[in-house]
Amino acid sequence: MRLTQRLVLHSVATIVALLLLVGVVAERRVTSQVRSATPALFPADESALVGSLRRDLALAGLGALVLGVLAARLLGRSIAAPIESLRDVSQALADGDLVRRPSRAGVTEVRELGEALRRLAEQSSARVAALQADEALLAALTESLNEGVIAVDARQRVMRINETARQILRLREAVPFPADYLPRDRVMRESLAAVLRGEDAPPSEVRVDDRTLSLTARPLPDGGAILALYDLTPFRRLEAVRRDFVANVSHELRTPLTVITGFVETLGDEELPPELRRQFLSMTATNVRRMQRIVDDLLDLSRIESGGWLPNPAELDVRALFAEIMAPLTDDAARKGVTLDSRIADAAGTAYADPTAARQVLSNLGENALRHTTSGSVTLFAEHTADGVWLGVRDTGSGIPDEHLPRIFERFYRADPGRSREAGGTGLGLSIVRHLAEAHGGRVRAESTVGVGTTIAALFPHAPTI
Repeated sequence: MRLTQRLVLHSVATIVALLLLVGVVAERRVTSQVRSATPALFPADESALVGSLRRDLALAGLGALVLGVLAARLLGRSIAAPIESLRDVSQALADGDLVRRPSRAGVTEVRELGEALRRLAEQSSARVAALQADEALLAALTESLNEGVIAVDARQRVMRINETARQILRLREAVPFPADYLPRDRVMRESLAAVLRGEDAPPSEVRVDDRTLSLTARPLPDGGAILALYDLTPFRRLEAVRRDFVANVSHELRTPLTVITGFVETLGDEELPPELRRQFLSMTATNVRRMQRIVDDLLDLSRIESGGWLPNPAELDVRALFAEIMAPLTDDAARKGVTLDSRIADAAGTAYADPTAARQVLSNLGENALRHTTSGSVTLFAEHTADGVWLGVRDTGSGIPDEHLPRIFERFYRADPGRSREAGGTGLGLSIVRHLAEAHGGRVRAESTVGVGTTIAALFPHAPTI
């Protein structure tokens, strides 16, 4: 029952009880007074007089009752309305609606209660806003980290995980989710179990799929744990490349050095016939030139990769460039019976590239193609596209197997190491081609079919428009 209804009901009951009491008392007193004053004067009118008195009291009581009910209802509304408003605001605040505020109407006590509730709502709103700002800042910080961050509570549920950790561990579940969804790596599980027991876990490395991760686990005061993951895969890959590079350089230089050392020792024999002496000197000079080419290519590659060389692009006549590249290759092609020609698309008559870089790219590609082609043809070509001009070489050589094709632009990588060394290659030419093309903002492509031939080209973007 509402407060207003209770006030009206109580008022009606009180008024009715008062009226009945007043009526009974008044009736007895009047009757007593009438009988004592004139005991035999109005014996017949006594009942009529009492009845009239009762009617007057009833009418007066009814009027008083109506006025009392109206007064009680108005009073009840003036008190109940502000209290109900406070109730609704309190319920809204409890439900999380911090915008609602109580009115300032009502009696003094109700207004004071409303003001206290208003201050409470404003303080709660300010604290929630501060918490939301801290939460947003924390989320932004964790999402900006290169480390994966995972928060696990005492019940072994993942309560927070940033996007880096999701990408590293390939997780898509919405938080919270059980910690069992994390990778079942033994080291990771042992570290998590240790910190959940409140123990310290030393930093370690874990292997998840094809990634090497640095793992740091720390306990939380409430019994949870924080896992920090850092992807070491690029660094491990670079270390492997560095080891392979040192091993390859050592191997490439050791072979000609061994040959030169043997020939020098042999040439020290004074009884060596002149023909053998000339032959050994020629082979020594060939290996010296091979070492010189390896060193020059290494220096060029180092200068390009370190940013010590920057291209100076200009408009090049592709036809003149092809003629310059083909001139030193003509004799070798004729000796091997290989046709050497060029094909230039109608819109590819000019290219925007550094002249020295373009010559080096085509020279490396042309020498590689002629080195691995024993019959057929070697064709220098230029193609025009929306991105730029492709300059490349197409041959009918032995081709490259599919498993080797993605790696041919790596330093010292050879699909057929023995054959490449016999042909005089250094294993650095295609790597230089890739870096020169990328320095121009372009890229390289390679297509090959075993027994059919190979096509390798570099893209030189168009000149920027102003």
